[in-house]
Amino acid sequence: MATTNTYLTFDGNCEEAFNFYKSVFGGEFAYLVRFDSIPDSPEYVTSVEDKHKIMHVSLPIGQSILMGSDITSSTPMQLVMGNNFSISISADSKEEADTLFPKISAGGIVTMPIADAFWGDYFGMAIDKYGIQWMVNFNTEGQ
Repeated sequence: MATTNTYLTFDGNCEEAFNFYKSVFGGEFAYLVRFDSIPDSPEYVTSVEDKHKIMHVSLPIGQSILMGSDITSSTPMQLVMGNNFSISISADSKEEADTLFPKISAGGIVTMPIADAFWGDYFGMAIDKYGIQWMVNFNTEGQ
């Protein structure tokens, strides 16, 4: 069965915020990667000023994982209070991800179709019909 975790979005201060959360909850980052790790391709272009920003960080807290990233200068959204988080669904299989993604995005907006991502996972993003942002992920390494 799928699990959910909170995914926070920042405008350039993700690293500062997550260092603060680490000081509050303890532990170590399970994963931290910057935008300069994105392989060069036409669909993933990162500006020089965005390369130092956080593409993804995860901090285990008990049985849950707090995750986050910075937006880039090319992100087609402005962060305001209330839209700076997503609910991340970790599916147990690709089939489960393929079942959940169309259901959660029905009547909403698919912002990133579910597909194989360059980092190796099967991933998609959508805003549901109520305005809530969702990420659906299947970690293919766990197969």
